[in-house]
Amino acid sequence: MKLILTQQVSGLGEPGDVIDVRDGYGRNYLVPRGFAIRWTRGAEKQVDSIKKARSAREIATVEHAREVADRLGGLRVTLRTRTGSNGRLFGAVTAADIAEAVRAADGPDLDRRRIEIGNPIKTVGTHRVSVRLHSDVNATIDVNVVEA
Repeated sequence: MKLILTQQVSGLGEPGDVIDVRDGYGRNYLVPRGFAIRWTRGAEKQVDSIKKARSAREIATVEHAREVADRLGGLRVTLRTRTGSNGRLFGAVTAADIAEAVRAADGPDLDRRRIEIGNPIKTVGTHRVSVRLHSDVNATIDVNVVEA
């Protein structure tokens, strides 16, 4: 099955890429979740607009990505949230929450789709989160979750 990615999918590609995947994976996972659209000649024309939007918000060069990674490395990110007994959170910390906390700590504007949370953050404490800044550059952020 031929698809056009609308969002970045690990291991497959970037938005605007035309990929070929198995029918079940495309039909049952990628298309229903909005990660991809079916390839047609009409949809092929949308690829240019998707790539233009991606280039506008993407970190363009590896050098710039390394500068942002260095800046993120020295950043102290604290996230205040409501907790119950035993230090458990009501819900979980999302990528959007982390992006907002980085902005609040005078860090760079991060796209929430670039933030990868390995396991859901549901407890108070320090957690490591990775950020894909460029295809060749990843950064890690230590997020300190505290009681509000």
